[in-house]
Amino acid sequence: MTAHVAGQKKQAVAELSSRIAKGKVIGVVDIHGVPAPAFQTIRANLRDSAEIMMLKNSLMKLALQDVGKQIKGVETLTDVVDGQCAVVISSLNPFKLFRQLDATKTKMPAKGGEISPEDIEIKAGDTPFKPGPIVGDLQKAGLPAAIERGKVVIKKDKVLVKKGETISRDVALVLSKLEIYPMTVGLSLHAAYENGTVYGKDVLAIDYDAYLSNVLQAAAGALNLAVFVSFPTTVSIRPMLSKAHMNALNLAVNASIANEETIKLMLSKANAQMLSLASKVSTEGLDDELKGILSAVPKPSEPKSDGGKKEEKKEDKKEEKVSEDEAAAGLGALFG
Repeated sequence: MTAHVAGQKKQAVAELSSRIAKGKVIGVVDIHGVPAPAFQTIRANLRDSAEIMMLKNSLMKLALQDVGKQIKGVETLTDVVDGQCAVVISSLNPFKLFRQLDATKTKMPAKGGEISPEDIEIKAGDTPFKPGPIVGDLQKAGLPAAIERGKVVIKKDKVLVKKGETISRDVALVLSKLEIYPMTVGLSLHAAYENGTVYGKDVLAIDYDAYLSNVLQAAAGALNLAVFVSFPTTVSIRPMLSKAHMNALNLAVNASIANEETIKLMLSKANAQMLSLASKVSTEGLDDELKGILSAVPKPSEPKSDGGKKEEKKEDKKEEKVSEDEAAAGLGALFG
């Protein structure tokens, strides 16, 4: 009987070694706390991208060490084989594999006896319960519960279980009634091997949104620098040409070089300068059309005051001229 069992173990190790040797990415996953039905569902969902194989930890270590004789670095995965583990063989790169396995995690109610992964705090306030035996259950779990205005309320904030402490059966019962699910259940990738490198959990657990934001910011900064120093690449050449075109257009307008592109801008600039000049001279020397154009320009509102009307008119007139000058100067700035 003993010899027969040993033979089965050798065969199982040989089969696992063969599959590991053919795999692109090899990982060790933690399956602790995952119910059997949930594990089978996860396994089926991952079938197209990953294969999960379970053996005793000692046999998994033997298989990894055996493959390590042919593929250097695989044997280092034995360091993370601890607790309830399984070997995952995948075609996905380690980061995609980690993300896909992490997506299998779901919140589950505590049953009692588990270690709390974080502080479990109940906030003060009303509960959905009607007065009854539930008050005793809450108080037994350590919550300051009472009946007020026909409702069951929590009198003050209370940390029921601190991180690292054991969740008692009474507390687990109350948490379930409050629909608080403190346990996270799913597959967790401890480490993964690819092309001679082993990636630990601390490396694989990255914030994708923050990482993408940093990459985009770096790309934008690099493009800005390339355009600024006139360093042509397939990406920077278009904004460089646009910048050069605008500089050439600006120079041509200011140098009064007329062509198909500059003539409209030059005429617009000349028209603005003409209106600015016309606003400074007496209207007696202007034709009706120009008077009409100038009269359509909105005048600044005159401030109300009890005295000094002549002075105000003088100041208003000065303000009007400054305003028009600034408008003309603004158009001039547009063209350099």
